[in-house]
Amino acid sequence: MIIPCIDLMDGKVVQLKQGREKVLEGRSPDEMLELFAGFPQLQVIDLDAAMGRGSNTAILQYLANRATVRVGGGVRSVARAEELLVQGAFRIIVGTAAFTDSGPNFTLLRDLRSAVGAEGLTLALDSKGGRIVTKGWQETTTLTAAELLGELEPYCSGFLCTYVDKEGMMEGTDHDWFASLRERTSHELVAAGGITTIDDIWRLSALNIHCAVGMSIYTGHLALDELADLNRHLVGS
Repeated sequence: MIIPCIDLMDGKVVQLKQGREKVLEGRSPDEMLELFAGFPQLQVIDLDAAMGRGSNTAILQYLANRATVRVGGGVRSVARAEELLVQGAFRIIVGTAAFTDSGPNFTLLRDLRSAVGAEGLTLALDSKGGRIVTKGWQETTTLTAAELLGELEPYCSGFLCTYVDKEGMMEGTDHDWFASLRERTSHELVAAGGITTIDDIWRLSALNIHCAVGMSIYTGHLALDELADLNRHLVGS
């Protein structure tokens, strides 16, 4: 499945390079919903909340009431996860809060599972230089996605794995890394970061990995009508 991305910052739809440099701004939320109407699910990330400098809650709720959305960014408590579900989120993406300096934050993960249910949770294992990064990709841990997948499976229904090294750079992604993750879990995997071509999507889909696509859509490198046709084929196959 192809999942278009909507990233929010300062009340606007944006695209960043490696989570730091704003490259472009998208259209209004209504226009983005219209553009992505041909896709069954969207991924919406609140970048301000992820970086701990505010939130875009009103826009998140607006989108969640009008489309099937996976929502993440700054989900650091059970109360916030529950709030997003009430607001209409299909699935909650948890990243930074799922980890401590020494490993997974099992206390919070157990609480989230009890409150939301594992089926409603996706854990973000965003990685740069082979290590999981947190707090809006500003801090690097000593942990790797591959070593944690098995431990984390009981607490979620899937994983969002972003290859931050190539995020927003339009240079392709690391298929071997994603293949190695696929070998370690039977859970749903969503790949992000550097997905630039139709070939990238075909290769990841062949591994039974969903593709969260952002920059290549916003820059026009990938045509939305072609992606929507491909997605119908992938979902139906």
